Amino acid sequence: MSILVLGIGNLLLGDEAVGVRIVEALARRFTFTPAIDILDGGTSGMELLENMSGRDHLIVADAVLAGHCPGAVVVLRDDEVPAFLTQKLSPHQLGLADVLMALRLLDEFPRRLTLVGVEPQSLGMRIGLTDSVLRAVEPALAQVIAALEQSGVTVTARAHKDADRGTLHA
Repeated sequence: MSILVLGIGNLLLGDEAVGVRIVEALARRFTFTPAIDILDGGTSGMELLENMSGRDHLIVADAVLAGHCPGAVVVLRDDEVPAFLTQKLSPHQLGLADVLMALRLLDEFPRRLTLVGVEPQSLGMRIGLTDSVLRAVEPALAQVIAALEQSGVTVTARAHKDADRGTLHA
């Protein structure tokens, strides 16, 4: 089984970084059986095509502009994701929509697709999440773990002393 958890976001734009922070916490705090790929996609667009290609399950963590209150967690699945991305744009979602379209054209679209999004409070220039989005990291992380478990992945918390050793693949 080929599963990728992809965090997207710009660390310099406040809450835009939430997707990256979610995958950092995932890699640092948990182990997975079978193994999965975890990637900090930053603000990359088409550069992610190869990493996303032909996956059994692609789980994307991201900031989403869905019109909810700041910190709300939104979960979209399969065909809901590309449809959502054509209507609601954050600074990098156009790139994600383009990659998903290219994957479909290349017949490499993931068999399952899950978007775990968090409504941002601020996308202004700042390093660090606002309090409302910081509080949403744990519920969003729980949704990512639930998506992994739905794909048959066993997610195990690392021993506390090992939680700082998690790594992200670049």
